[in-house]
Amino acid sequence: MHLAVGCDHNGLDLKRVVFGVLAEMGHTYEDFGCYDSGSVDYPDIALAVARGVSEGRFHQGVLICSNGVGMSVAANKVPGVRAALCHDTFTARRAREHTDANILCLGEWTTGKGLAEDIVRIFLTTEFVGGRHARRLEKIRALERTYHKDNDGKPS
Repeated sequence: MHLAVGCDHNGLDLKRVVFGVLAEMGHTYEDFGCYDSGSVDYPDIALAVARGVSEGRFHQGVLICSNGVGMSVAANKVPGVRAALCHDTFTARRAREHTDANILCLGEWTTGKGLAEDIVRIFLTTEFVGGRHARRLEKIRALERTYHKDNDGKPS
């Protein structure tokens, strides 16, 4: 699997942990930053990762900031993205099984490294179950179509 990975300045250490898990699992990835402890704006990183996943250049993505909320909010603005903030293996499993989440969001300040490793493994190995959840996913896609704006700000 080929993944897009990014973090802000508050997620650098956990991003390195994620890289180790991805390598261990045999996945490839592209690092969308940030690359040092200098302050960056997380929406820029979230957009780059989300756009790559939405356009199909990456199978899935991982975003990390201090608590994961900002990254998940920003990434979910991109049509086709279902970014899930996961704090444990249960939410990671359900995010994949029930909502076919395609971007995992983590918080470095809220999630220990060992738990983060487990969350990443579960997220990447769990499949969408379909069934009644597919119907709900289609309703989410309909919401995106309804509220997606073209360049003039009008519903498309």
